[in-house]
Amino acid sequence: VQLQASGGGLVQAGGSLRLSCAASGFIYDSYAIGWFRQAPGKEREGVSCISSKDDSTYYGDSVQDRFTISRDNVTKNMVYLQMNSLAPEDTAVYYCAAQAPVRYGSWRRSGGMDYWGKGTLVTVSS
Repeated sequence: VQLQASGGGLVQAGGSLRLSCAASGFIYDSYAIGWFRQAPGKEREGVSCISSKDDSTYYGDSVQDRFTISRDNVTKNMVYLQMNSLAPEDTAVYYCAAQAPVRYGSWRRSGGMDYWGKGTLVTVSS
């Protein structure tokens, strides 16, 4: 499985960014693709995840109601993370990760994911 994240950058507080993750190589029909982030000196935390099986989603408490995860309707293996109302505390390296086959209930922890892509840096200035 290969995961390619893109879309990071510098944005002012209150602004928006959209991250993209292109995934390939799944051999299972059911899998989950999600986003984690890691700020300097902090542990990696689960941001959001979506299942290919039923489009069920998970959001971390700190991003609920601000971030939205979605899958491309045509290219099912392209996942987006729309990030609105960004704040300086959202500054981190964002990683795209995948789990195959899907295992509900384990998306919060980085240890629950099976595959990782390289990160993309998101910097929010105050």
